[in-house]
Amino acid sequence: MNNSKLTMNEIGRKIKEIRKKKGLSQEELAEYATVNLRTVQRIENNESEPRGKTLHLICKALDIHAEDILDYGKHIDTNYLIYFHLSVLTGIIIPSGNIIIPFILWMTKKDKINGLKEMGANLLNFQIVWTFFASTTLIIGTFLKISHLDIGPGNFLLSLYAWGVLYGINIILPIWFAVKIRKGKIGNFYPNLIRLIK
Repeated sequence: MNNSKLTMNEIGRKIKEIRKKKGLSQEELAEYATVNLRTVQRIENNESEPRGKTLHLICKALDIHAEDILDYGKHIDTNYLIYFHLSVLTGIIIPSGNIIIPFILWMTKKDKINGLKEMGANLLNFQIVWTFFASTTLIIGTFLKISHLDIGPGNFLLSLYAWGVLYGINIILPIWFAVKIRKGKIGNFYPNLIRLIK
């Protein structure tokens, strides 16, 4: 058996377990998922394996992602996801800490915590783009100042202000997203500007 996937027996058990936790009967799950009651019974009794559309409908009715059923050995760890987002703030005291620390945390647990793989790639891609723009803004401003090419009044100050705004954004966003996770909202919060890490 491939360790990354559940066997048919485990898929049926997991669906049954989640259904019961949500207080649904087999009849209610079948109705909400718009599938035949016998289909739900066969899946839960390990007589058949849900595939494609059926799995999608059942997961939608249970208000879960298919990966919650299919990924073996993964668990929910809200605290880790919160710390993961807040780890971006290490960039305040460690150069490139906003990329290095989250990357280490992501590589360590991405196959063990539900949602971390996609969320981590989303965060890291944003941090790489943010670091590029923040560094470029500061470098251009510094270059204009030391080369006396300060074309207009306050170009250096303008670049400092732009850098300050970017820096502020990168402090506010991780805290805001950590609060959202604490409130039970989990997802890819950062805009997908570029996908270097998948």
